[in-house]
Amino acid sequence: MKQTHVVLIHGAWFHMSSLQGWAQRFASHGFAVRIPGWPGESDTAAQARFAEGTFEDLGLAALSSHYEKIVLSYDNPPVLIGHSAGGLIAQQLLGAGLGCAAVAVAPLPVDGVPLSDASFQPGAGHLESGQLSRADFRDVVANAVGETEAEQLFERYAAPAPLGLLADLGFARLDIGSVGTIVNTANPARGPLLLISGQEDRMVSDAVTRSVYKLYGDSPAVTDLKQFADRGHSLVFDSGWRSVADHVLTWLAANGIAAMTTAD
Repeated sequence: MKQTHVVLIHGAWFHMSSLQGWAQRFASHGFAVRIPGWPGESDTAAQARFAEGTFEDLGLAALSSHYEKIVLSYDNPPVLIGHSAGGLIAQQLLGAGLGCAAVAVAPLPVDGVPLSDASFQPGAGHLESGQLSRADFRDVVANAVGETEAEQLFERYAAPAPLGLLADLGFARLDIGSVGTIVNTANPARGPLLLISGQEDRMVSDAVTRSVYKLYGDSPAVTDLKQFADRGHSLVFDSGWRSVADHVLTWLAANGIAAMTTAD
């Protein structure tokens, strides 16, 4: 028997440690889990907030290529799980025939679907520093949790996003949906895909995720949507993250993806 691998891909404005709970949860269920992080990423969120220009020029194409190389390094395709921008990358890789399955949690939209109804409108400060202020983190990321928890989450996980990535995603124009976000949504041979939304998400609204879900309507491959009530964009790392992770574990099992497989 051998373990099924899981690759976790974190989002913009968050440190890779934001998915550490998921790594431990999936490992406890028998999966071999890896959080590769981004090229040049600091060891902690606090270090990232004080680092200057560490990876500010990193763009979407380079980031996707980074994860593509990681996925191709496995003998057998891994499960891809991504949050926010990581959810977009997970869909790109799955659409390209990489990975045995993918889960996109509150993913930034693909194929020109706009963030038109999002309450978050990044200002000049965000686009110059790549940082979310504590107030904006509270308002658009941790809006569904209490004030004390929101402050704790900022300290633990908030990190600057690469300016090149923000530009590629369209934040500089406030019209998410650049050519770099194209995904092969019609691929009939890809593995199963699960899209997850938080119905109180103010960065990537439930309506946006539902619009992305509809793009997959022409593919016979498995595409599912799970909506979590009363959850915001922090649903992968706030105090309610286990219910989301456990739903993913159940979904994988329902789609025939086990933690242990028979060796070839």
